[in-house]
Amino acid sequence: MAALPLATAEACDANPHLISSGDLRALQPIFQIYGRRQVFSGQIVTLKVFEDNVLIREFLEERGNGRVLVVDGGGSMRCAILGGNPVQQAQNNGWAGIVINGCIRDVDEINGCDIGVRALASHPMKAYKKGIGEKHVPVNIAGTRISDGEWLYADTDGILVSQSELSI
Repeated sequence: MAALPLATAEACDANPHLISSGDLRALQPIFQIYGRRQVFSGQIVTLKVFEDNVLIREFLEERGNGRVLVVDGGGSMRCAILGGNPVQQAQNNGWAGIVINGCIRDVDEINGCDIGVRALASHPMKAYKKGIGEKHVPVNIAGTRISDGEWLYADTDGILVSQSELSI
């Protein structure tokens, strides 16, 4: 079940103890906002790849159940690891959002989808298709360590990661 929308600024103000303990972390503000859903949240599924989108597509073909796919693409700015077709599939399969530490393409198509997408930038070149990567591993993105099973909250102010689901 997806978490309800939660304002990130309010969550920070209401939970200083979680911030000081490291249970609630803010990602550095390096992401661009894409997709129609500017506010999204859900339990995290992690993936680590580099300039390869096969495993991303495989995850998004599964039922999302309101989860958020967090992909460490190594911050590569040399190609896009996510495009319009997989995002459309993610929307149809019930994913709440996708956070990409890398680039996307097909921006107009993605912006038409009812899903939240964050990425560093857009790039016209497509990724390789080797199927190399690691699933369900801790990733380090935007100055923050993110683990599979944690919770992500995104809105126009930024992105928070919490070890457990925050109450509204």
